[in-house]
Amino acid sequence: MENKIMYQGRWEELLAAKDYHGLQACLAQANEMDVAAFMESLDPEGTVLVFRLLPKELASDVFANLEPEDQQTIIAAATDKEVSELLEDLNVDDAVDMIEELPANVVKRVLKTARPDTRTLINQFLNYPENSVGSIMTAEFIDLRKSMTVKEAIARIRETGEDSESIYTCYVIDSSRVLEGVVTLRELLLAGDGTLVSDLMETEVITARTTEDQEEAVQRMMKYDFISLPVVDGENRLVGIVTVDDVMDVMEEEATEDFEKMAAMSPSEKPYLKTGVLDLAKHRIVWLLVLMVSSMVTGGILGQFEVAFAAVPVLVTFIPMLTDTGGNAGSQSSTMVIRGMAVGEIGLSDFLRVLWKELRVSIVVGVILSGVNFVRLAIQYPHQIAVALTVSGAMLVTVVLAKSIGSMLPMLAKRLNLDPALMASPIITTIVDGVSLVVYFSLAQQLLGL
Repeated sequence: MENKIMYQGRWEELLAAKDYHGLQACLAQANEMDVAAFMESLDPEGTVLVFRLLPKELASDVFANLEPEDQQTIIAAATDKEVSELLEDLNVDDAVDMIEELPANVVKRVLKTARPDTRTLINQFLNYPENSVGSIMTAEFIDLRKSMTVKEAIARIRETGEDSESIYTCYVIDSSRVLEGVVTLRELLLAGDGTLVSDLMETEVITARTTEDQEEAVQRMMKYDFISLPVVDGENRLVGIVTVDDVMDVMEEEATEDFEKMAAMSPSEKPYLKTGVLDLAKHRIVWLLVLMVSSMVTGGILGQFEVAFAAVPVLVTFIPMLTDTGGNAGSQSSTMVIRGMAVGEIGLSDFLRVLWKELRVSIVVGVILSGVNFVRLAIQYPHQIAVALTVSGAMLVTVVLAKSIGSMLPMLAKRLNLDPALMASPIITTIVDGVSLVVYFSLAQQLLGL
């Protein structure tokens, strides 16, 4: 991190001194991620200037890592020829990501400058459903024939490897591009020159479909520790691959979206510091309004038990403890279930198993919490054992109900084709607050004779 700051400080000095030759020499040796971060800290004029100093082989990698606003700035300053060259140097998935974020008038210009075959390929990718495997795959991969010898296969890798996103795993296809097998570069290098690819390839290939949800492909790659995953169409023809960098992008995107939903915010695609105040407010206000209105139910419940307040005023002092404990208990369960569903550990078929496990956990936790609470209250209020029993009993029931609700709601959301992350802390807390108050004052009426 210190080296990165030092390098960027040096680059800023060279740019300020207009030592463009020195800056160009420094940038040529730098990592594309560091250069992209440096460019994003500059004004539009500086961004364009630095980009023009980059060597061609580095420029496309840096461009792919820039924010859409900076990409648009560079395209606006480039000639049609430069845009065309940049588009050809980008991997197809990076080009598609860029086009999806650009305004329509800029997209029109970019596609107009592209070669016909590139334009056709990009349009094909754009037609895949959003968040599908087809929308994140890349078409640059190594394809071989099973009739090739190892010598011929390695020659093929040398011929096409420079334009491929990954060369470690090679895919064996027939004349119709139907996927027949997979072989690694390591296996090819360790085999004799005359060995046939068909003798080395693995025929039981794990694949993804173009129309599958991208999260399913990510889970498959994580399960089998793949560095790339072949993507086939409905006729088992190889059309692309998903690589580790694609997986990392999807994981970051999905995690960010889940965090925002769990915090009761509408997902935003822009970085926090580049999002306007009104946009941030717009993403947050809807759920805050929903939760505010739903919290009025809690007030209505309290209004139904005014007699209990008047008879035993001390009961009111335990409400925050009960509601907070219930909300926390429910959030624990919902977070574990949401995480389990996200990584494929829990499915809808596990509903009863999850509920049964959470019931047992809640009873253990509830007994401990209510027991500790009873001892504390018995010491603090020695002449009001009935109140201690009421509060402790309500605590036990609240924890059991909260954990049960917290585990069931995410799975119910999934069953209704909603995002399980919606059923996270704010909603769970609101529901549990109302339930815990009803339980608490119902017990008070029975045990205290109110």
